[in-house]
Amino acid sequence: KMYVQSHLVLGLIFALILLVIFPQIGLIGFLLIALSTVLIDVDHYIYYVYKKKDWSLNNAYNWFIERSKRFQNLSRAQRNKVYSGFCFLHGTEILLVLLLFTLFSEYFLFIFIGFTFHLFLDVTCSRIFMDRMDKISLIHDFFKFKKLKHL
Repeated sequence: KMYVQSHLVLGLIFALILLVIFPQIGLIGFLLIALSTVLIDVDHYIYYVYKKKDWSLNNAYNWFIERSKRFQNLSRAQRNKVYSGFCFLHGTEILLVLLLFTLFSEYFLFIFIGFTFHLFLDVTCSRIFMDRMDKISLIHDFFKFKKLKHL
């Protein structure tokens, strides 16, 4: 499970590498890429608020940490039978929308890059801990999760 801190550190490193290779992205591009690798996870918080009817960011963080620990203690076979919640910003459909928005502003390209990097990390992590790939498609995940047990 990727934590916020991991996404932040890896996102900063990734954005810095891009800034060195493509200095024309500038400080704004760097910041948008780095921040979007983390801020995509706002959908986790929204999921928590919906599920628990609680607006506390601290409680949400602790709830996800506890669930992550429970998930990590499951066997690989058990992990394959559960899901952690529907995240509406985690899927190729959102990436396509962001690509469409790049027609209006280059800033959306930087957000697209950050979201894509975040999803790459999530998919890589899910392949390590499970025998399936989540967060590839919102539509796929929506129907697949109906068949799985909620963690």
